[in-house]
Amino acid sequence: MTISSDSRLVVSFGEMLIDFVPEIAGVSLADTRTFVKAAGGAPANVACAIARLDGTSAFVGKVGNDEFGKMLVDILKKNGVNSDGVCFDDDARTGLAFVTLTKGGEREFMFYRNPSADMMFRESELNIRLIKQAKIFHYGSISLISEPCRSTHLAAMKIAKQAGALLSYDPNLRLPLWPSAENAKEAIMSIWKEADIIKVSDNEVEFLMENGDPLNEDDILKTFWFDGLKLLVVTYGKDGVTYYTKKFKGGKVKGYSLKKVDTTGAGDAFMGALLHSIAQDPSLIEDEEKLRKMLTLASACGALSTTQKGAIPSLPKMSTALEFIANDGIMKEPLLTRLFNYCRMLLDGSRLAKKYS
Repeated sequence: MTISSDSRLVVSFGEMLIDFVPEIAGVSLADTRTFVKAAGGAPANVACAIARLDGTSAFVGKVGNDEFGKMLVDILKKNGVNSDGVCFDDDARTGLAFVTLTKGGEREFMFYRNPSADMMFRESELNIRLIKQAKIFHYGSISLISEPCRSTHLAAMKIAKQAGALLSYDPNLRLPLWPSAENAKEAIMSIWKEADIIKVSDNEVEFLMENGDPLNEDDILKTFWFDGLKLLVVTYGKDGVTYYTKKFKGGKVKGYSLKKVDTTGAGDAFMGALLHSIAQDPSLIEDEEKLRKMLTLASACGALSTTQKGAIPSLPKMSTALEFIANDGIMKEPLLTRLFNYCRMLLDGSRLAKKYS
């Protein structure tokens, strides 16, 4: 796939893996009999989220030269994501994650990556030409856990920054993958001041804040804001987001509440919408009204993604998100579903009429 150098390209760097999601929520992994296989990995999810919104995206990472790895690259292509930056490892397997879902759709992860192919990504394997074309270069923290991927991550950031890209960071904390909580904090914060755009969830704020109240805006600014940062967003799920820029500190945008099936990928859907908007028009960050509209779109995408199982399959299209916003957060059933329910209602009414005639 060829991407022109003047495109609004967002390049995501990091891991892509297979999520195994239980068909029945609220059951332990040991008691789960069947799983739904779905593509996952936060940076890859973000790339697919952008493509679903008709944006331009690419993914840079490494998968195993196995059936799962080939399947993942095929999924990227089918979703319109440039996969020229993906490498295959002949020795390490594609990473796996088994996801435990509560009845409310929240999740916990059990990972199999000892090591997985993404951990073995080497600097010499980077598609430098692709990275240099990025308008925005996006990454998480999982690729910082071990070598050689950590050095590759740092090198890719440097290449993108020198080429003029905005750097976007979503720590995407997955504590079970780290040697210790302290190691996770240190590594996540080690690249904090390199970013132009940062998104953190409320639980990540609580984890990373050494001192202070994670709900206090002054303490959040003291811990996470720095000169040079263009946009800091803290997400609170259905309770919305708080945003901070050089000009606007502590603004709030409402969230959306839907019946949750699976929250895996909700933050990635949010991030994809956010980066898609900024890639189209970076000046959005400087205009508070436009910034609020951008965050409303991101919140809608995040909420909509929780209504289906799996991260990538649940990512919404732009038309769906805009209709959802226009309906003030009410999710309409698809036309075919409405027609089916209407016909069923008529049939049930006919049966009742016959019964009591």
